[in-house]
Amino acid sequence: MKTCCVENPITVMKRREMKYLLNAEQTAYIRKRLEGHMKVDEFGKTSIQSLYYDTPDYRLIRYSLEQPAFKEKIRLRSYGLATENSPVFLELKRKANHVVYKRRIQGTIGAAEQFFEGRENAFPEGQISKEIAAFRDYYQNLQPACLIIYDRVAYYEPGGNLRLTIDENPRYRMHDLDLTSSLSGELLLPKGWTILEIKIQDAMPIWLADILDKGKIYKTSFSKYGEAYKREITKFYQIKEALKCSVQYIQQQ
Repeated sequence: MKTCCVENPITVMKRREMKYLLNAEQTAYIRKRLEGHMKVDEFGKTSIQSLYYDTPDYRLIRYSLEQPAFKEKIRLRSYGLATENSPVFLELKRKANHVVYKRRIQGTIGAAEQFFEGRENAFPEGQISKEIAAFRDYYQNLQPACLIIYDRVAYYEPGGNLRLTIDENPRYRMHDLDLTSSLSGELLLPKGWTILEIKIQDAMPIWLADILDKGKIYKTSFSKYGEAYKREITKFYQIKEALKCSVQYIQQQ
């Protein structure tokens, strides 16, 4: 598995993103049918880490799960395990009326830590830095909340702007929130399942729509961070209920 080294990274993106959950059979089908239409990018399979920041009461993800017309998230992304000096990307991702807008700046883990401590000069000055700083200042007290990890294969359309990704083994941690630590985590999907994302700026090509239709692959709403948060909340209430039952049992003895 390759470690991705990004040169001249895109800092501003605007596109529509559609997600699909695939079982192992559908994943193999998609990969086979993409041949002749799209190519795997130069990085091949790459492990990606996204460290999401949130308020202490998880305000951002709770609001996002309500599926409003507008929502936003902030995360620190690395390609493979990060080091103190390797490039990482601070990304502000907004979605309005099904259109995704992304702003990102490149720096180091140290710069990101300084940024969330409120230092204005942690990243190079510019419009994008100002936008992300305004987001930080509005929500205040943002802190690491959830680490999402997955193994991605990205496809591109030669001569076009269509992009497609397949994420294998999506997993998460809500402890040890360190991009330099490990690539381990708790699986978000059943073994063998993947997440397909189609990213387009215009209409979906007819050939791709036909592939999805014949493979009975249907669009869904799925957030990796959102799923991780829901799992942890479920665990919390299960433990709380178990403790309540234990107390009641002891009191009855």
